[in-house]
Amino acid sequence: MTRGDWERVLRTALRVRHYALRTEQTYFQWSRQFLEFHAEVALGDLTAAHVQVFLEYLAVGRNVAASTQNQALSALLFFFEKVLGRELGKLNETLRAKRGRKLPVVLSREEVRGLLNATGGTTGLMLRLMYGAGLRLMECVRLRVKDVDLARELISVRAGKGDKDRSVPIPRVLGGELEAHRERLQFLQVADRRDGLPGVYLPDALGVKYPRAGEEFAWQWFFPTKGLMNDPRSGLRRRHHLHKNTLGAPVKAAARMAGIDKQVSCHTLRHSYATHLVEDGVDIRSIQELLGHKSVETTMIYTHVATPASRRVHSPLDR
Repeated sequence: MTRGDWERVLRTALRVRHYALRTEQTYFQWSRQFLEFHAEVALGDLTAAHVQVFLEYLAVGRNVAASTQNQALSALLFFFEKVLGRELGKLNETLRAKRGRKLPVVLSREEVRGLLNATGGTTGLMLRLMYGAGLRLMECVRLRVKDVDLARELISVRAGKGDKDRSVPIPRVLGGELEAHRERLQFLQVADRRDGLPGVYLPDALGVKYPRAGEEFAWQWFFPTKGLMNDPRSGLRRRHHLHKNTLGAPVKAAARMAGIDKQVSCHTLRHSYATHLVEDGVDIRSIQELLGHKSVETTMIYTHVATPASRRVHSPLDR
């Protein structure tokens, strides 16, 4: 295999296994960096030792975080197995970096109120939805019209982290705002059909089985872009959902306006949602289901940052 062939083989291996587009892009990025790092080595001569040298360079030379190092290792394990057809033995066990437990950044209820009051429009609605329903950023931007059931007051999160579906309640205070947003989407849908635009992207083989489904209102993105974009896979120029980076700057600006001296991101709202549920006495298993965590141990981290009145420990200095 030549160095020009590996991209095609890697892309095929990822898509046959229905890996997410972001995972595909990440695996390509690490595979390309690895091959550029060992540019003088032929593909057939690459071994586990070359992977070890590359990972040591990331850890020592670039001082990357443990999660970044593990992401690179996962990508290279896939590359070696599916592209080069070689196993790397126990490299997964010996080179996987240990990740220390880090407490999440959590906003107080007053800080959340200040942050949300400093935002408006679609950005404000998305932030309120992420905090009010505990959504991840990508879960929010990938919502479709059919996933927001206003009658039943439920949001269906499709293919969340770990490719899992779940349902979460819609905050009742957002019902009217979501309904008004949905009505605006209907006008956009009519305009797109009038302009003869291709339907939106459909997951898996739905686009082949139901070629016109992407034109139906139910499948439209709930938070679409104002302009058109080239589909990263098909190349079709169509309407896409908002990019994940769209909210980064507005969130930081809102935090500054609210006088919040913390490192705030969209995910901070999800951490705050979970922590406030713990403080309200919601049982940890229910919170696990709402967040879509595979293990309850992941959810337990919020018990370490929550401060319900019944659990507060008073410092002896206060006495």
